Amino acid sequence: MDKKFARITLDSEFQISRIDERIYGSFVEHLGRAVYGGVYQPGHPSADGEGFRQDVLSLVRELNVPIVRYPGGNFVSNYFWEDGVGPVEQRPRRLELAWRSTEPNLIGVNEFARWAKKAGTDMMMAVNLGTRGIDAACNLLEYCNHPSGTKYSDMRISHGVPEPHNIKTWCLGNEMDGPWQVGHKTAQEYGRLADETAKALRQIDPTVELVACGSSNTGMPSYPQWEATVLEEAYNSVDYISLHTYYGNRLNDTTNFLAYSDDMERFIKTVVSTCDFVKAKRRAKKEIMLSFDEWNVWFHSDAADSDTMGNRPWSVAPHLLEDKYNFEDALLVGLMLITLLKHSDRVRMACLAQLVNVIAPIMTEENGPAWKQTIYYPYLHASQYGRGIALNTAQRASRHDTKEFTDVSDVETVAVWNDEKEELTVFAVNRDLEDSITLETDLRGFAGYTLTEHIVLEHENFKAVNSATHEDVAPKNVPERDELAGGLLKSRLSPASWNVIRLKKA
Repeated sequence: MDKKFARITLDSEFQISRIDERIYGSFVEHLGRAVYGGVYQPGHPSADGEGFRQDVLSLVRELNVPIVRYPGGNFVSNYFWEDGVGPVEQRPRRLELAWRSTEPNLIGVNEFARWAKKAGTDMMMAVNLGTRGIDAACNLLEYCNHPSGTKYSDMRISHGVPEPHNIKTWCLGNEMDGPWQVGHKTAQEYGRLADETAKALRQIDPTVELVACGSSNTGMPSYPQWEATVLEEAYNSVDYISLHTYYGNRLNDTTNFLAYSDDMERFIKTVVSTCDFVKAKRRAKKEIMLSFDEWNVWFHSDAADSDTMGNRPWSVAPHLLEDKYNFEDALLVGLMLITLLKHSDRVRMACLAQLVNVIAPIMTEENGPAWKQTIYYPYLHASQYGRGIALNTAQRASRHDTKEFTDVSDVETVAVWNDEKEELTVFAVNRDLEDSITLETDLRGFAGYTLTEHIVLEHENFKAVNSATHEDVAPKNVPERDELAGGLLKSRLSPASWNVIRLKKA
């Protein structure tokens, strides 16, 4: 027996859940160059008649992003949505407190809704529960979703939008547990406000789905009591609770860095157990689902961001949070996607934060092209091939320890069965930095399925990056690394690699 090994067994009966496609969502905040210079740049050679960059739209459509959270983020906690509607020339410029920038309000809910339609995605709208409250949230929902005949629905019509946007998913504020948040509240204060806001919103549109703020990360001193207190107040009124987390290789230890997805898994399990504790305590029937509506790698730009906000505040669309992602970042993003899929029975929505320029898979040059960062590819593959039913792989694998984690599996896997197309996809990451590991997959439960391709993302340099002029980290097809005989598939996973192994019924 090899010292390092990985074995999985696949069967259509080993079902975790049918995957909600919104697990492949993303996020666009009025922050840095996400909106201005990202999705919107009049005068750019690729801009359409409304100023939207078509090169960016093309890359977003390729990702097939099902939902985009908007307009924040920390931004939303001091946002006056009314500033972003009506004639553009009459819109005010405001100091934006979260990121110490100036917001010109050239883009608001109506413009972004038009962009979302062009991108083939839905909107997840966030309301300001920092400096504002129930009234402003209700007015925005009325503006967006009510057909006509009232103050705010008729205001929308007067702004040239006769049909309602019918936005179904709404976030009740953002990271209200964080002292950095404008209008930060205690758990009980926020829970009461979220409950009352939710009840009022449902009076206007009973079909909306509502997301309460959970902990901003596992390091918060109030975690996980925050979730328990908020849900004790708002359990009957909300459908989801949010999770946010970002990781960075601050120890410059790749082995340890690639284990952070284990922390993400513990986060999910803890929040699920907290939700179910409150369910039991309240004798409730419904289950609260999870919206992991901010997740990514984020740390490369920290020093530059502090300098910009501290020494050169109040500019429009400054370069902020423009992390340049390397190969090891792509591996962790792949591991985090696997983790989300392994818990798709409770994680029904998730948003890679963010989509363009700001900690993003897509970057733009002001007078040049849009291009793909390294993390674009695992996100693309999961969105393309991760539709259907998530399967429990019954995995057994060798393990290792790192500086911060113990019992870390050398290989992480999840499988997705597209029962409609009769396709099967195994997502796998070899976390071993030095050795190839053969993944043995028992496919007797999928008789008649044959290998179609084995996509791999690999690179000898963990710090390799892509740029507007050179794509150093890109996937390739390596079917020669697989052997299928007698219902057993043997796949060679190269050291430190993201693998997408695809099969289809013959």
